[in-house]
Order: sequence, then C-alpha cells, then structure tokens
Amino acid sequence: MAFNPLARRVVTLTLQQVTRQQTVACSSSSLSKIGNREIVGFGINGTPSYIDSVDIPMPAIRFKEDTPDIQALREKEKGDWKKLTLEEKKALYRASFCQTFAEINAPTGEWKSVLGISLIAVSLSLWIYMWMKVFVYSPMPESMKPERQEAQLKRMIDLRINPIEGIGSQWDYTKGDWK
Repeated sequence: MAFNPLARRVVTLTLQQVTRQQTVACSSSSLSKIGNREIVGFGINGTPSYIDSVDIPMPAIRFKEDTPDIQALREKEKGDWKKLTLEEKKALYRASFCQTFAEINAPTGEWKSVLGISLIAVSLSLWIYMWMKVFVYSPMPESMKPERQEAQLKRMIDLRINPIEGIGSQWDYTKGDWK
C-alpha cells in the first residue's frame, strides 16, 4: 500500500517537531538538576548525568560541584603535575569521580541477602504446602491405592479398551502378559 507523498511529508515534519520539543524539554530539565557541575562529555544517550560504571568509565558531568578550592586546584592542574601533591591529585580525582574502579568492582555482599530472602521464601512455601496438605486437601480417594489401580488396569485389559494406541496396545492378548 503506497502512501501519498504529501501525507508522508506532513507526518515526518510533525514527528520531527515533537522530537525537537521533547529534546529541548529533556535537556532543560536535566540542566536544572545538575547545578553548576561541569559538563565534560556526551553521556548516556546525550543526557548530562553521572553514573559510576565500568561499562561507561567517563560520565558526562563531574561528580562534585565546583567550589573555590576545586577551581584553584583545576588552575594548578593546568601546570606541571609533578608540582601537585598526592592529596591534591586525590582531591581532583574525587571532584570528578565518586568511586575508583577498585571500589566499583569490590564485592558488596548483596548475594547474602538474596540467598537469605530466597531461602526464607522456599521455607515459607514449604510450610504453606504442609499446612494445606493437612487442613485443606481431602484424603486421597480409594481409587488411588495400588491394589485398586491394578484392578482398574486389569478391567481395562479385559474389556479391550483402546487396543490400538492406549494401554491395551502394550498387552499381548494371546499370551496374557505384557509385550
């Protein structure tokens, strides 16, 4: 089915206009959220956001807002790095990033809570099952006892019920035994 070229053009222009409006609204609302932190990169899908992740090692904005101390360090950073002390280098790093790679990759111990909650859920479900078995379910019918099931099977064979594909197909009627 072919569309009218004029209709296609109108739909395309409308979608472009809506997309531009959403982009402007998104960028203006996100800029109000970051305060006076410096935007230093593109970010995830072009949004100015901060996230500590090994997959995205360079966030779009700095971690801390600029203070006079950090601005002074940034001016000093533009010169020779050998003149910076170790504490100043650490302060510059912590102004840009919240965590190091070692801190990001460090184990959190979250597996313990997940395992604990899982075991509690399994235990609770077993207790509910046992309670229902005792108080809710009725006793098994007489037909579920092994001797009654054998008698029912013998009757099905004697009546030759479903001898082509069913249980009767496994019975040898000439010998009187299973095939």
